[in-house]
Amino acid sequence: MSPVDAPERIKLPVVVVAGLHAEERRAAVDELTADAVEAVVLRHDLRDASLGLVHRELRDARGVFDADDAPLTNDCPCCALREDLLPRLLGIADEGRHGLAVVELWGGSDPHPAVEVIAGGESGGRRLADAVELAGVVTAVAPDRLIGELSVPDDLAEHGEHTAERDERTRAEALAHQIEYAGTLAVPRATAHAPGLALLRQLHPTARVVRLGTGALTRAALGGFDVAAARDRVNPAIALLPQERDEAGVTTLVWERRRPLHPERFHEALHQLVPAAQRSRGRFWLANRPDLMLAWDAAGANLAVEECGPWLATLSDAAWEFYPPARRAAAALDWHPLHGDQVQQLCFTAEGLDVDGITALLDACLLTDVELIAGEAGWKTLPDAFRDLLAPLH
Repeated sequence: MSPVDAPERIKLPVVVVAGLHAEERRAAVDELTADAVEAVVLRHDLRDASLGLVHRELRDARGVFDADDAPLTNDCPCCALREDLLPRLLGIADEGRHGLAVVELWGGSDPHPAVEVIAGGESGGRRLADAVELAGVVTAVAPDRLIGELSVPDDLAEHGEHTAERDERTRAEALAHQIEYAGTLAVPRATAHAPGLALLRQLHPTARVVRLGTGALTRAALGGFDVAAARDRVNPAIALLPQERDEAGVTTLVWERRRPLHPERFHEALHQLVPAAQRSRGRFWLANRPDLMLAWDAAGANLAVEECGPWLATLSDAAWEFYPPARRAAAALDWHPLHGDQVQQLCFTAEGLDVDGITALLDACLLTDVELIAGEAGWKTLPDAFRDLLAPLH
């Protein structure tokens, strides 16, 4: 039979399940495996990550059939997945006996890099995408715990949920990113905590929220997952922020302005702004760094500020071609005749959010009319108050 006449290979569907809440995560894994024919679960246990060790387990309906330890290469959990998970997924796909592979991630694991490894990985010179198909990404979460856990700065390592020795993330940070990346959010069947559900929906308005034990999870989880779209959705340079909403006492505020922020006044306001919401995110620009897009990512009273490259308005037309189409489209979609794509877009979500107070505080951080008239030459002489969070100015 020639390659042209050969039947197309049936790919092994793979569902990735993440979640800090272990009981809910395991319930989601069990439900998926019970509903599928000859499902297999691949789980990497990182409880000894600080010792540079990964415990790997494969099980099916009959129990564990393969278990071993592997080194945590370069203190990198994604490297462990690439070196250990990918060849095993290929082997399972080649065997053709299993109808579904469920990859259960460790508690503090971020599903985004794990999915990128699965979607674009190679093993033994073979592309994993030729043998497996990413069917879905699920985060299992208990809504009644959500507000409390997104309000405190506990480190993952304090709870033994870290993924590497140098993993310094907070539980709130990990939880927020797990929720915002997944295509499906699985919650306990008996969940009735209205504020927690409202917060969940406002953190990820486009996710499918399903109750465990109702038969809805498998249908949602096998609905397909667009890796590129998910990548764009959590990219701070182009992410569409949630819309303003108020439900069950949980409110989302979207603050958007076109004036630059005064670096010193804005930095002084951080101690009020960061703990004001269970979750806040977005992008902003500082008057003394007018060319640089900055990302705001806060959860659990902990803030991360990241450089996202230049605002496209500061570049020549010829330089635009070096940026991805999604980045150019996002800039053009929100273009301002004076400032181009330079904008303040910050989103705050919390139970009992002080919308008026946050808005007034942020507005007070913008340049005044007098400061604005000074222009970029004057702005660049302002104090570099964000030097503790960003690379120093040249």
